[in-house]
Amino acid sequence: MNINPAENMNLAMRQVWTHRFRSLLTILGIVIGITTVVTVASLLTGLRQGIVVFFQELGPDNIFISRFSGGPGAGGMVPKERKRRPIKAEYADFIHRTCTDVEDVSVMLYIPPVVNGVPITARVPGYESDNVSISGLSSNALELSPRDLRLGRFFSAEEDHRAARVVVIGNDLAEALFPDGRALDRTIIMDGAEYRVIGVYEKAKGGFFGQNDQDTAIQMPLRTAELRYPQLTDYFLTSKARQGRRQQAFDEVEAAMRRIRKLATGEENDFTIQTPDQIIQQIDSITGVVGLVAIAMSGLGLLVGGIGVMNIMLVSVTERTKEIGVRKAIGARRRDIIGQFLIEAVTLTGSGGVLGIIISVLITLLVGKLAPALPSVVPAWAVATGFAVSVAVGVFFGVWPAVKAAQLDPVEALRYE
Repeated sequence: MNINPAENMNLAMRQVWTHRFRSLLTILGIVIGITTVVTVASLLTGLRQGIVVFFQELGPDNIFISRFSGGPGAGGMVPKERKRRPIKAEYADFIHRTCTDVEDVSVMLYIPPVVNGVPITARVPGYESDNVSISGLSSNALELSPRDLRLGRFFSAEEDHRAARVVVIGNDLAEALFPDGRALDRTIIMDGAEYRVIGVYEKAKGGFFGQNDQDTAIQMPLRTAELRYPQLTDYFLTSKARQGRRQQAFDEVEAAMRRIRKLATGEENDFTIQTPDQIIQQIDSITGVVGLVAIAMSGLGLLVGGIGVMNIMLVSVTERTKEIGVRKAIGARRRDIIGQFLIEAVTLTGSGGVLGIIISVLITLLVGKLAPALPSVVPAWAVATGFAVSVAVGVFFGVWPAVKAAQLDPVEALRYE
């Protein structure tokens, strides 16, 4: 007697449904494991997409030079970097003059949220915000890292030269300070000084954990920032490579920085130089570690679930010994019995995988609703991998019970009570 796969699947589904509460408890570990993997994969995928878009906005051909590896505002989080000399604004002119593969160089002076122990806030009559990201920029900064302006314009080289008190602000800050939507040519007060708003950026794309500092930015001319905060030295340079020459430009900029900072041959760089691709690779390595931890955690759940499946299948073989004897007596072959119990195990674990995927999708959607700023998307590969792993667990842990069932002697099985 041959039992076709469709009949085996039907028998397996009926068996699972007959003992549905027992089956649910059995696959609980698999549900938890698959839910963990797919949810973490979804959040990490969304996070990476946001970061990639963020650096594409900054300019894919750009090369970033900073004092610390964390960029502006990092403050020397790596202990060995704390003794590094500051980056100077005049380096930009030297790089532009000496590096033939560099098209242009812009300068940014980072202004921390607290200066001389006093938090900086942006105020207008009736409204105030301390969620601000302040910097001074050279007038060519928008050309190197293009962004769309919703209102107004960027400041000119002439305004930078005369240290005009004008600012371009981010979309979210404009909405917080000017809910009527009329931010242009209005005045904001910041750290005891008045500035005229001449531009408002469009909503920024991408970001870290869904947040983009550009949306809360207050950007003033570089000369204005230098005169207002002469004690600050956290400069950040952006070099734009000529089209198709980024690697050559990178090597030239690194050599120029080493030359101007008088570093001996073989001496380690006392500055950080990076491209968007390199930064994304570093972030990928971090998210990779998070992914491995998630896989390890889910692996424990899958192991527990797999052992539970094997145990329940062994119990099922014992409970259905007489049924196996009858099937063998009327012509069922060993491979038919193995196929029957393997399909039942796979159905059990596959159901756990599907349930885990559904729960992970719901969690991802819930996170997206509760925290819209946090990008989250369920990648197809994570869904496919989660289901494939759950099926593989069923095959692996179902083999022994299936073989044990196939090896039963039909005469002894028929006598079993």
